[in-house]
Amino acid sequence: MKTRFAITLMALLPILAACKAQDGTANTTAPAEPAAPSSTPATETATPTEQAPAASGETAAAETAAAEATTPAPAPASSRPTGPEPVAGTDYVVIENGQPFQPATGKIEVAEIFGYVCPACAAFQPLIGPWKAGLPSDVNFVYVPAMFGGTWDDYGRAFYAAQAMGLQEKTHEAMYAAIHAEQSLKGERGRDSVEDIANFYGKHGADPKQFAAMMGSFAINAKTNSAKQFAQRSKISGTPSVIVNGKYLVKGKGFPDMLRIADHLIARERAAKAN
Repeated sequence: MKTRFAITLMALLPILAACKAQDGTANTTAPAEPAAPSSTPATETATPTEQAPAASGETAAAETAAAEATTPAPAPASSRPTGPEPVAGTDYVVIENGQPFQPATGKIEVAEIFGYVCPACAAFQPLIGPWKAGLPSDVNFVYVPAMFGGTWDDYGRAFYAAQAMGLQEKTHEAMYAAIHAEQSLKGERGRDSVEDIANFYGKHGADPKQFAAMMGSFAINAKTNSAKQFAQRSKISGTPSVIVNGKYLVKGKGFPDMLRIADHLIARERAAKAN
């Protein structure tokens, strides 16, 4: 089913650009450029340090300790940036006073602001999913649901309820499939009830009543409010939106180009952190 869903969404990719909020519903904007075939970003391999000749006794121990003290830690594996350096205003927008959504010490954050009801986000997932999986350990990827009102907010609360119950990762693509491929949920074609949404998660291990209660809880409301504030200060114009370290809102000419630009901006933030 996942393969069929991915093929269906990839067929839609050339005609989808972004979903925008308008009276609580999603609309597709002007077409993006046709997507080029995606590939898993190459990774750099740290160069192994040379080994010193074998020694014996106390001399060997001393040499080992000295080597550990002076040998720098290996550089993290990294997505290899390709193509020209991105240009401010054309390839990305600098976010004034931007901050990461969930700051983590020593990490470069990449956030995707998305909506389950958004067809463009559904088409982006087969690209950003594998790209996310290949990110190096110094990059922290976070999904941020867009809170555009109406059914968008319902699914934003569902996202955080699933996260709280440990179900978000295994249901993320299944939710896109339920709305856009199987159409067992309405998405932007109507408005699913809380019970309908909870029953979907019930198929993936949640207790539907408990899930519905979690969606309306104070803790989930706090999370969705934070998500809304992040989107507002990032000045996004639609979904999907990719934001690097809270500083850069990626533009790009299409979905693959967005990820290419993000690779460059991640490398830029890594270099800045090292200096």
